[in-house]
Amino acid sequence: MSGITGNLDCKECSASAHVANSTELNVHSSADEDDKLLRYIWTEYLHPKQYEWVLIVGYIIVFFVSLIGNSLVCFAVWKNRHMRTVTNYFIVNLSLADVLVTIICLPASLVVDITETWFFGNTLCKVVPYLQTISVSVSVLTLSCIAQDRWYAICHPLMFKSTAKRARKSIVVIWVVSCVIMIPQAVVMESSSLLPELTNKTSLFTVCDEHWGAEIYPKVYHSCFFIVTYFAPLCLMVLAYIQICHKLWRQQIPGSSSVMQRNWRSFQCSAPPSAGPGESVRVKTSTVCAEIKQIRARRKTARMLMVVLFVFALCYLPISVLNVMKRVLGTFKNTNDRETVYAWFTFSHWLIYANSAANPIIYNFLSGKFREEFKSAFSCHCYGQRQEQTQRTRTRASTDSRKSQVTQVNNVDNLSPVSDHIV
Repeated sequence: MSGITGNLDCKECSASAHVANSTELNVHSSADEDDKLLRYIWTEYLHPKQYEWVLIVGYIIVFFVSLIGNSLVCFAVWKNRHMRTVTNYFIVNLSLADVLVTIICLPASLVVDITETWFFGNTLCKVVPYLQTISVSVSVLTLSCIAQDRWYAICHPLMFKSTAKRARKSIVVIWVVSCVIMIPQAVVMESSSLLPELTNKTSLFTVCDEHWGAEIYPKVYHSCFFIVTYFAPLCLMVLAYIQICHKLWRQQIPGSSSVMQRNWRSFQCSAPPSAGPGESVRVKTSTVCAEIKQIRARRKTARMLMVVLFVFALCYLPISVLNVMKRVLGTFKNTNDRETVYAWFTFSHWLIYANSAANPIIYNFLSGKFREEFKSAFSCHCYGQRQEQTQRTRTRASTDSRKSQVTQVNNVDNLSPVSDHIV
């Protein structure tokens, strides 16, 4: 997110560096003294602290989980035509953004958080934060499109018909809009040395941070950034999912006795006179089973998407709040507890990447289709064995479906006398 390469204001970092400089040796007195100064800076200032070693391990775990998990998500949808739904297209787009930020931004962020130094030059100082903010924007807009698509499909199915073609166009628009609105982030990022006298001797204490022309500009930009990429979309998505939950869980659905009896009478009245009682039962059973199956599938999908949204909001909350406190309110300019503030920024950066690793795990636990594809990808069996296993799974599902229909027939038969008795 914005400001990921600079944890504290440059003045604070410069002050800390000058403290380390003045308390030990006089700079530039000789080459030996310069070497001793650099060794002191490394051992006392840049060497990873105890909690930072834990952070390094956490970054490594997140890197591999995110890269492997999101790649499997993309592969699963590409491999199986039946998984190429509108929602899954957006999920793939979310995974692509996560892969982008994991490969390009995570390693640089780890080095900067541990060493407090930007080693990668002025060009990458503009590119890496720019790609980071693009990933944030793509993730937010993709989640918003998913919520909108589910809201229309469940709450207002006749108002809008989502298709795969429209989803692909929406994904292109998401990337174009994200690339355009995040251009200011690339323009203002610059690398500079906090100790100009050591510029020709070392890259240490080189920072990549924002440089604005006036103090009001970062306040306006980061206030808008927080509202546009976090607060406003989150509020709209929460409202959408509240209505979706009300529609799927609070209202009466097929399967309850009252609904089955009411639909039973309507189907009996609409059935042709030539159709016997057995034919009427079969028509009724297939219709109710289809409705029940659709409701349950939509509930599972909505539950998974709400968990994804909740994890996203939770992971991006610390860095969003810290950026507003730092860039807009100027809370950390005169802080006396620099280590605590730095630790919070470092942890909030790790949470951003942890969100990228968490999404495939959520899909694995809450989506049966993705879970089966993940298992298939990790299986060591040959292609023929996988095909045989898939066939057995489909046969078992077909058998379970037939058993469910028989159960529904029995339930309808039991309900019909009760309904007649009540009438």
